[in-house]
Amino acid sequence: EPVQSLCTALESGNAEIVTKQLTKIMSNMISILDTKAPDAQKENFYHGLLLGLLRNEPNWLIRSNTESGDGFCDILVELEDPDSGIIIEVKYTPELKHLDKTCETAIEQIKNRRYDEYLRNEGRNNILAYGIAFCKKRCKAIFEKL
Repeated sequence: EPVQSLCTALESGNAEIVTKQLTKIMSNMISILDTKAPDAQKENFYHGLLLGLLRNEPNWLIRSNTESGDGFCDILVELEDPDSGIIIEVKYTPELKHLDKTCETAIEQIKNRRYDEYLRNEGRNNILAYGIAFCKKRCKAIFEKL
């Protein structure tokens, strides 16, 4: 079950499996017409898609566009383990060749804007950060422990 596998991979810091499962889910589920919007708004589609998939995990508390540090974090997840949390920054790139660079930009944004502050204030210090970049039906995730 790709969605369950995606959630397990997110919890364990396995960006390769996150990429693989998200790509599999998108290839079965979305049409590239779903993202027929100006580039600036395409990110919102992928953000919503990801939120919907994460809701599959009943014991996770998922927050969207939450104020944390110096900005608004795309997705914050408070895991069942009270010490752990996940931060996800979603980006869109019009070109496949820029997926890697776009993921790195997302991770830098998480660090520069201190998006981990909200989770740390909740006493969660095992923080998994993901930069996930999307392009049409493809994506790439990178992971860093903060």
